[in-house]
Amino acid sequence: MRAMILAAGRGERMRPLTDCTPKPLISVGRYRLIEYHLLRLARAGFTEVVINHAWLGEQIEAALGDGARYGLRIFYSPEGEALETGGGIFQALPLLGDAPFLVVNGDVWTDYPFQRVRELSLSGLAHLVLVDNPPQHPRGDFHLSAGRVLAAGEPKFTFSGIGVYHPDVFAGCSQGRFSLVPLLLKSMESGLVSGEHYDGVWHDVGTVERLQGLRESVGEMELV
Repeated sequence: MRAMILAAGRGERMRPLTDCTPKPLISVGRYRLIEYHLLRLARAGFTEVVINHAWLGEQIEAALGDGARYGLRIFYSPEGEALETGGGIFQALPLLGDAPFLVVNGDVWTDYPFQRVRELSLSGLAHLVLVDNPPQHPRGDFHLSAGRVLAAGEPKFTFSGIGVYHPDVFAGCSQGRFSLVPLLLKSMESGLVSGEHYDGVWHDVGTVERLQGLRESVGEMELV
């Protein structure tokens, strides 16, 4: 299974930090945000990772290189203008292959055990990791019932930005800028999205304030 890290966002809510530095390269403790993903993916047995980028993307390539220092092979999918989640993944499909693949948002920090999805036998078109609703998103996104993710129902959980997708999720799509959400909702209507609730550590690093809070909790801890 290959993995993809979404790293093309502009990071508007984290300005001025992101005016000169792409959000995935912002440091938290000993490592940059995206490096936590890379190191954890390598520890989980992943060997090939695709990273898309747009804003200041050349800095991402220069900082991470070919991935050898992380025990990985990194492939890049540059976007002149950010293509959003759906468009970014769709453009990268030739790099991701014909089998199901993992996608992780580059602006989350988590100790989720990625080896769990490597052992996953995908029963539909997608598998989503859901987490408890954070203060900034109290209403959640999706309902989880008997291992299936649904758009309707209570309680709702927040989509963590961690998911496994079959390439067929993008059947009929065309190159361009579009969101992944409508594709997921369509698959949910057909009962083709499985899911799990993860109650471990997860942070959405979307603002300067949340970044500072994460830095205080992480400190100089070793990667675990």
